[in-house]
Amino acid sequence: MTPEGADEALVAAARRGSTEAFARLVERHQQPLRAFLRRACGDWAFADDLAQETFVAAWSRIGQLKSGASVRAWLCGIGYRKHLTALRSRRRDRAREASYEAERPQVGARFEDDRLALEAALAGLSPDQRACVALCLAGDFSHGEAAEALGLPLGTVKSHVTRGRARLLQALEDRDGR
Repeated sequence: MTPEGADEALVAAARRGSTEAFARLVERHQQPLRAFLRRACGDWAFADDLAQETFVAAWSRIGQLKSGASVRAWLCGIGYRKHLTALRSRRRDRAREASYEAERPQVGARFEDDRLALEAALAGLSPDQRACVALCLAGDFSHGEAAEALGLPLGTVKSHVTRGRARLLQALEDRDGR
């Protein structure tokens, strides 16, 4: 049987739900797909991740493969589109980070002193208090959301936030008074 004929038989079986047949397709086309993606993106680890994603997508789309079409070409097409999507995503991430950096206020000596004082005050809080302060004051969680996330009673979260806020304010006042 020709390689193409073997692929067609495996595709037909995979369409009927045979995971064994699909596993054989993966075995047959894994190395060529990885080699193509490694050349296309220049990053071996990333290419291997893309190959995995390609096979997951191929399993869910096996019914869309046209009869007689090249399985290898179909897989490379899926992989290449995944690569392009990842590139666009990386570009958006870089643009977002650049925008954030451009809009971020410049760190001055006063701001840096405040930040260090706050970090020292946070380090002095108990782990539960620090977590409550981090979620409610810095993370914009409600007291109820923080209680649920941390598995603590609502009243405990409220008292931790109140006491933690007071300690942080005291740390800033002490720094200003020096």
